[in-house]
Amino acid sequence: MDSSSTTSKRRMRSGTVALGGMGLLAASLVACGSSNEPDRRCADRVTLDQYSMKECKKGGRGSHYYGGYVSAGKVTGGSFDKDAVKRGGLGGGSSSSGG
Repeated sequence: MDSSSTTSKRRMRSGTVALGGMGLLAASLVACGSSNEPDRRCADRVTLDQYSMKECKKGGRGSHYYGGYVSAGKVTGGSFDKDAVKRGGLGGGSSSSGG
């Protein structure tokens, strides 16, 4: 008998590795997207200029700005009041009712 036919080698199939990696990625995205916390940035309350997060630490010149986005270096569409901002999260959206 040929020695190569009696020797078996275990090989990892790339499909198994890819599926395992995709499952891990999906679990990570769900965990990150399920937070009820709105996005947080650091900004100036008067000029709305975005600062680095270190400016929001004690003694810094910035305040936390929740939600919204940054356009041309200025925050917009959110609030300095965390409770005034709701996060949609993964699959979240807005709904309206007509009357």
